[in-house]
Amino acid sequence: MIPPTDSLLKYNNPVLISKSTDRKSPKARPLRACPQQPIDSCPVPPPPKPKSTSTEATGQENEAILDIIFPPREWMVGNQQWLQQVSSSPCTRTDVVRLEELLDTMLQQRQAREAGICPVRRMLYTQCFDELIRQVTINCAERGLLLLRVRDEIRMTIAAYQTLYESSVAFGMRKALQAEQGKADTEKSTSDLESEIQDLKKQLNEEKARCDMIEKRETEKRQVEEKKHTEEIQFLKRTNQQLKTQLEGIITQRK
Repeated sequence: MIPPTDSLLKYNNPVLISKSTDRKSPKARPLRACPQQPIDSCPVPPPPKPKSTSTEATGQENEAILDIIFPPREWMVGNQQWLQQVSSSPCTRTDVVRLEELLDTMLQQRQAREAGICPVRRMLYTQCFDELIRQVTINCAERGLLLLRVRDEIRMTIAAYQTLYESSVAFGMRKALQAEQGKADTEKSTSDLESEIQDLKKQLNEEKARCDMIEKRETEKRQVEEKKHTEEIQFLKRTNQQLKTQLEGIITQRK
C-alpha cells in the first residue's frame, strides 16, 4: 500500500505498528500508541483527570463505532507498516468553519466543475460528508449511524443511476450500430435498385428502338405492297380496257 492522500476526513497522526521482520496482526494494533519518537524527546504525559465511568464508556463506544464506520488506513513505507486511525477528538464551531474553507480551497485547487457530472467534486463532498458524520458520531453515536444510513442510501442511489446510465449508453450504442448497419444495408439495397432501374431503362430504350425499327420496316413494306397492288390494279384496268376495246371491235365487225 502507498501512503494515503490528503482527505477532508480528519485522521490522527500515523503510528508505526510493525516492521517486515516483526509484523503484527492488524487486529492487535496499538491504537493508543503515540508516534514513534526518540526516548529523550518524548515528554512525560500528565496524569489523567478523573472521569466518570459512564462518560468513559460512552467515549470508548463512540470510538469503536468510529472504527467500524471509518476503518483505519494502513500502508507500507519500505519495510515498515503504518496505521492511521480516524480522529475521535470532539469538534468545535471553528472546526466546522475551517472544514468549509478547506472544502472551498480544495475545490479550487483541484479545478472541480461547478455544475454537471464531476468525479472530483463528488469525491470532495463525500469526504466532507464523512467528516460531518465523524463529528456528529463523537457527540451522538445514534445520530451518526443514522447519517451513515443516509450516506449509504445516497451512494446506492447514485450507483443505481450510474448503472442505469451505463446500460442506457450501451443500449444507445447498440441501437446506433444497428442503425448504421441498417443504413448500410438500405444504401446497398437502394444502390442495387438504382442499378436495376438503369438496366430496365436501358432495356426499355432498346425495345423502343427495336419497335421503331420494326414499325419503320413494316411501313416501308406496306408502302411497297401498296405500290405493287396499285400497279397491278392499273395493269388489270388497262388489260380490261384493252379486252373491252377488242370485244367491242369484234362485235362491230360481225354486225
